[in-house]
Amino acid sequence: MFKNAKARLVNVVTLGLVLACLTRLGDAQTTKTITVSATASHPIPSTMFGQMFETSPISSALPNALELTLPSGTVSGVGFVNTGNSGFHIATQTPYKASFSYRFPASVNFRGSLIVTLQDGDGTVLATQRVSISGSQTTWKAVQVTLSTNIVSGSDANLFGISVEGEGDAGALRFAMLSLFPPTFKGRENGMRIDIAEALAEMKPSFFRLPGGNNLEGQTTATRWQWNNTVGPLVDRPGRVGDWGYINTDGLGLVEYMNWCEDLGMEAIMAIWAGYSLGGTSLPEADLQPYIQQAMDQINFVIGDPSKSAAAAQRAALGHPAPYPVKYVEVGNEDFFAADSYVYRWHDFVTTLQAEFPNTHFIATSDTFSPILSPNPTEYDIHVYQTPTWFAQNSFIYDGFERNGTKYFEGEYAAISTNANNLFGSPAQGRLTFPTMQSAAGEAAFMTGLERNSDIVFAASYAPLLGHVTNNQWTPNLLAFDAGHVYRSTSYYVQQLFSVNRGDEYLPSTLPDQLGTVFWSVVRNTAAKEIVIKISNVDSAPALLTFVLPFEQVGAKATLQLLTGNATASNTPATPNLFAPVTSSITAGKTFNFTAPAVSVSVITVQAF
Repeated sequence: MFKNAKARLVNVVTLGLVLACLTRLGDAQTTKTITVSATASHPIPSTMFGQMFETSPISSALPNALELTLPSGTVSGVGFVNTGNSGFHIATQTPYKASFSYRFPASVNFRGSLIVTLQDGDGTVLATQRVSISGSQTTWKAVQVTLSTNIVSGSDANLFGISVEGEGDAGALRFAMLSLFPPTFKGRENGMRIDIAEALAEMKPSFFRLPGGNNLEGQTTATRWQWNNTVGPLVDRPGRVGDWGYINTDGLGLVEYMNWCEDLGMEAIMAIWAGYSLGGTSLPEADLQPYIQQAMDQINFVIGDPSKSAAAAQRAALGHPAPYPVKYVEVGNEDFFAADSYVYRWHDFVTTLQAEFPNTHFIATSDTFSPILSPNPTEYDIHVYQTPTWFAQNSFIYDGFERNGTKYFEGEYAAISTNANNLFGSPAQGRLTFPTMQSAAGEAAFMTGLERNSDIVFAASYAPLLGHVTNNQWTPNLLAFDAGHVYRSTSYYVQQLFSVNRGDEYLPSTLPDQLGTVFWSVVRNTAAKEIVIKISNVDSAPALLTFVLPFEQVGAKATLQLLTGNATASNTPATPNLFAPVTSSITAGKTFNFTAPAVSVSVITVQAF
């Protein structure tokens, strides 16, 4: 029925990436947790420190400063340390770029030094740089130093410290915009953490959805994601209270997102804020115009002509005169939560934006065709979190969709629980902490259906993408990480297997049993003259399959990539490499048998033409 439908299904990625930044202080109106530590080489006496509203701020975006009160006379070892975000890793022979600004509130008779250090959790100094300071420095002065060590730190509970040495009547010393960066992926300024970025690059993703799900909306209109607050120098980015209980510095901003897409050759599926906040507020229609204009500026910033748009000219001034290749713009996120107001919000946003950007596809985020929207959406974003069994049993869900020109983006999906009656409960109630082999096999079964229906499903992405091992608000996640490691899940490997083994044509075959336990899809890579067969067996017993390939020439051997193991087990920090695909050679031919192991995902690649 769908012979030779183009297999354009692309797998992976949603939600924001993790910046390489280890620590940053100075965001607007936030409370900073500062840990005072006595180091082995610089004992720190009792002193006064705290955050204060700066009378002469480093920027209008960052009105706060850290104030350190210094004793009169000789000063030694008075300072502060920062623990990073749940720790940070220090590798040997690696340059760490530390930066901050300081000033004295008033000119004083003080001369001395700032001692910038990397320390381990016991206070042992691993690396040091010294910066001369003078009490006459009453305006903000930026400092940048590079720290490197030959000493191996015993853990990731490390510290970034600054202390003061000198003499005089200093009174107080203020600091702002503190940051510490390791090397970044592809050397990008303000870029991505290398190990996480490399893990994502290994999946060969085709697109990236940004700024990522609920990260867009904010709990209120005031705390929504705003593109213009995320571009330019870090010191001019105010940050915001994020939607998962922590502060977003917005150091990972629109330019960083777009450069990330460029570095990996991904398309961007970019969202615009569309008048709804997670706290439950929808803006009245009469109030939408400024936000429509902000969305227009956002799109122009990314794809506009610098000679015609101030926002596009800003992009060019930041070093990227050519437009970024953005074809899809998502209007809001999960607007089935505010379906009634989405009728007028969709209409007003899209009518205005389509006139300005006629070649851009605007994706609706309400339930499909409910409510009825005008203008009629050409694409919908669909989200589903369910059990492994649900995903297997619904692998045919798109087969029943009408072929009426509408395309679908499976923007968020994951098997998150084994308890269909309490999907969002605790681990004791069935919620998964990490993806299991069972959940990954269920997702793979569903993905065979996405691939079979790739004439209408144009993109798909597991969600969430990233989650800290212990400091998170949602499980499971595709990649787990901590300060020093990245943990690839079973679901990660399924996404990778589907992504790196794509074809350009879908080949019809005998269909799986919709209520069965074994599912497959068959695609062809025409340039390589390869047939790629993807199989998911969600049953606890092996399944014998026979493949009959209607080609004149078929290779006698095929390559098998197999992911299998204990159904309820996971890759975790304790067992990070329990699961990974194993590649081997199997017998093939025009007709060949294959036994799909219990709870497994298999990819068979055979030469055929």
